[in-house]
Amino acid sequence: MTMPERDEPTGSLVRPYAVTRGRTRPKLEIALEALVETTVRGRSGIRGSQGGSEHQYIAAMCDGGRVQSLAEIAARMQLPLGVARVIVADMATDGLVAVYEPTSLEDETDAVGTELLERVLSGLRRL
Repeated sequence: MTMPERDEPTGSLVRPYAVTRGRTRPKLEIALEALVETTVRGRSGIRGSQGGSEHQYIAAMCDGGRVQSLAEIAARMQLPLGVARVIVADMATDGLVAVYEPTSLEDETDAVGTELLERVLSGLRRL
């Protein structure tokens, strides 16, 4: 008995990982909320033979001041987050996009972190 056609796996289930050549680990660790912007090199380099349609789509999406988070890129492209992370990391390594990692409170002094928390608490109390 053969499987009904609708139950057979589609190419879209395999294709995203084919784009990354089966890699699941990115060359760079990129946070989910990291912002991505197309570089000058990315604007000119993508139009040539470098990169596939995914690279072109990301470059267009993040160009002209339209900075996007890694999560937004994955959602708009309907790709698993891991696949989007590998593609964006490859593009960053090639200098086609700039990745701006979020700053953490750990990077700042305790005084600044405490001051911010006190202002937030004060604002909440006024509500």
